[in-house]
Amino acid sequence: MREDLLHFIWKYKKLQLKGLQTTKGDAINVVSVGTHNYNEGPDFFNAQLKIGNQLWAGNVEIHINASDWYAHNHEKDNNYENVILHIVWQDDATVFRPDNSEIPTLVLKDFISSAVLKNYQKLFSSESKKFINCEKDIAFVDSFLFHNWLDRLYFERLEQKSVIITQLLKESNNNWEHVLFVLLMKSFGSTINGDSFFQIAKNIDFSIFKKVCVKPIQAESLLFGMAGLLNIDDVLDTYYRQLKKEYAFLQNKYSFTTNDEVSVAFFKLRPNNFPTIRLAQLCALYAKHQALFSKLVLAKSVEEIYNLCEIVASDYWDNHYNFGKESKQSKKRLTKPFINLLIINTILPLKFSYSKYIGKDNNEIILEIITNLSYEKNTIVDKFKSQKVSIKNAKDSQSILQLYKHYCVKNKCLQCAVGNNLLSRNS
Repeated sequence: MREDLLHFIWKYKKLQLKGLQTTKGDAINVVSVGTHNYNEGPDFFNAQLKIGNQLWAGNVEIHINASDWYAHNHEKDNNYENVILHIVWQDDATVFRPDNSEIPTLVLKDFISSAVLKNYQKLFSSESKKFINCEKDIAFVDSFLFHNWLDRLYFERLEQKSVIITQLLKESNNNWEHVLFVLLMKSFGSTINGDSFFQIAKNIDFSIFKKVCVKPIQAESLLFGMAGLLNIDDVLDTYYRQLKKEYAFLQNKYSFTTNDEVSVAFFKLRPNNFPTIRLAQLCALYAKHQALFSKLVLAKSVEEIYNLCEIVASDYWDNHYNFGKESKQSKKRLTKPFINLLIINTILPLKFSYSKYIGKDNNEIILEIITNLSYEKNTIVDKFKSQKVSIKNAKDSQSILQLYKHYCVKNKCLQCAVGNNLLSRNS
């Protein structure tokens, strides 16, 4: 027996309400179960209960064993003085208020539906589990309920991503353009170099980058230099020497230093994902758009964002992936799959956070954009699809990632609409 099941039963009234009574035999009439509290203090706030002939308004606390009240030291905590009902699975102790009046106790197992227990045991049985608890039943959950849940999960995911945005905003004195730059750097670094690019962006004085970004060679020299890519002595080509010269000039002019602790990697990367190419592409993006933040935030469709990201890295990179080594001629453009990742991981979270910041609801536009992107292909999404779960677009795949990482893995089935639905069957 887990306490969260007792929370679920009380919250959704999955118990026999008729004939409900305390251990003393006083009838309980539930007017309101109260508001579920996920923070410190009693489990449910502002419940309304008629116990015997008296109408009570106050809080409800739930435990597996009544003695847990004392094990958790609630008798010493003022937050629990207004508890009007103690709900337990096992009544092994009598609980008193500071004034020595006894707190009414409800033993839940005496009033619970057998179907709820059966569904609960089935859901959490690990005998045949290979992936997630509900793997045998998730495909049969009502599709309308399931996709409404996915919508909620997607915005829950955006809320979580907005935490880092809020922190960056605070660090940059509410400079949204700087926040965009830092987030774009992280996204351009992808999995291998994302953290390094993120740190490089935070180390750069954005006001300097903003001044030099109109000249690609200066912007590249700044980013390459800060990434430690201009420290090679045996590269003799003209462009590399120009970059080193520009970087020395910028260092002298603006008095900044390179952070030698930050390094970037080439290992395990395809050439198009080399840090040299990604940094050059980011410089090209900023060279093309002087008001990049405003343009991205105001974009209302995938097509608009694709058009904004239609850039090519500077000419040197047409036949290079790294300094001093010529390669086959090819323009280094941003591909649609890469832009899709930028939209998912940077542009939409930023649009969501900025909308909240200015008090505007742009959720419909965000949904319009995310649902017009193809779903992401990864192991987790593939496993859900193997369970015959319908995943149609990037909103669904993002929601599935949120579901898996924050509910399935943590066994939070009772806080999940799918688990809620499965537990409620025939109860």
